[in-house]
Amino acid sequence: MKKIPIGIENFKEMIDKKYYYVDKTQFISGVINEKVISYTRPRRFGKTLNMSMLYYFFSNKEKDNAYLFNGLKITKDYNAMKHQNQYPTIFITLKDMKSMNFSEQKQQFASLISNIINEYSELFESDILNECEIDRLIKYRDDTSTLVELENSLKMILDCLYKYYHQEVIILIDEYDVPLQSAYANNYYDVMVNF
Repeated sequence: MKKIPIGIENFKEMIDKKYYYVDKTQFISGVINEKVISYTRPRRFGKTLNMSMLYYFFSNKEKDNAYLFNGLKITKDYNAMKHQNQYPTIFITLKDMKSMNFSEQKQQFASLISNIINEYSELFESDILNECEIDRLIKYRDDTSTLVELENSLKMILDCLYKYYHQEVIILIDEYDVPLQSAYANNYYDVMVNF
């Protein structure tokens, strides 16, 4: 008997543990040709689960999990299936960025960036990236970057991934508003917005 997926936000867990799943994979076809998309929906509407689904579909690091889509509607869309597991894909959530001050928020973000770098450690072995790019990635990994470098970290990482893989890079950001809400509530909104 299938279980009801209360609180399950991870697509792989949903499929592997055979929870009831309403097939929303046609959603993938709708995002393939978009450049930037912002989805705002009420809480508990399935945004995180959908982003997790997009991550497992597009990420070139998830080829072993391609089976997750077996039997789902997206497999009938030949054009969409050409994109499966073809792109460097970053999925980050900002849900834990609820710090009381900007310094702690910056540290939280630096930790997220370090985790991304660790997921793509193959960049350090690259002869495609130049010495300056490698040095900057090391700073991000080791959390020794300046504030300005950290402000530009996602752009830098995306540029390096594009250069290394020769593919567009997909970035999925969940709970993007949490750091700003926390900053507003704790009186450091202006500095957080600038960051």
